[in-house]
Amino acid sequence: MQEASLLSYLENFISEERKKRFISVLEQRTKFITVAMEDVYQLHNTSAVIRSCESFGIQEVHVVEGKFGKRLDKNISMGAQQWVDLHRYNNVDETLTHLKKEGYQIIATVPQGESTELHDFKMDKKTALFFGTERDGLTDRVLKQADGFLTIPMVGFTESLNISVSAAIILQHLTSVLRKSELPWKLKPSEILEKRLDWTKKSIKSIEEILIRFNREN
Repeated sequence: MQEASLLSYLENFISEERKKRFISVLEQRTKFITVAMEDVYQLHNTSAVIRSCESFGIQEVHVVEGKFGKRLDKNISMGAQQWVDLHRYNNVDETLTHLKKEGYQIIATVPQGESTELHDFKMDKKTALFFGTERDGLTDRVLKQADGFLTIPMVGFTESLNISVSAAIILQHLTSVLRKSELPWKLKPSEILEKRLDWTKKSIKSIEEILIRFNREN
């Protein structure tokens, strides 16, 4: 297979330690859980959520940018955007349609009301977690199409958390539960190959020249 041959060729240009690190990280990656953010105004919040996704092994992130435009701050995401697959949308309908087509249940994160508390949430199918702004929350469009609602239980006067804090708490808990389960949460071999190739390319400064050389030799 051409991709496997190319990966084998390119890995000669990175260290053995980096190669092993890619494999180790990808063994813990998942698409079983994904995250979607709806028109988050504060750019540092979007970036911080992406960083949390990468830290907890979430491979795909979906960002609705129709209202405020691109909100990614590379300084805050600390390069995390290189290691996750970021999907951008002009409106939330596109996002919902795509995720449902991919077999995800839509779970809206909400501060309170009729919802399931985090530690009681049963995850038995692919799950897309939707996050909105701290001030306005998610739009009615998402709430009406949601398959369920999830909240973080709190005992203080504060009724909501910053989106990046909420995402980190929820992802840490759910990914921990997921990895202890028998659910098919790991990436497929073809997906691992694809990401190893992608990450290896990103690790080589003169990648364009090396690709030209490979194509000539093969």
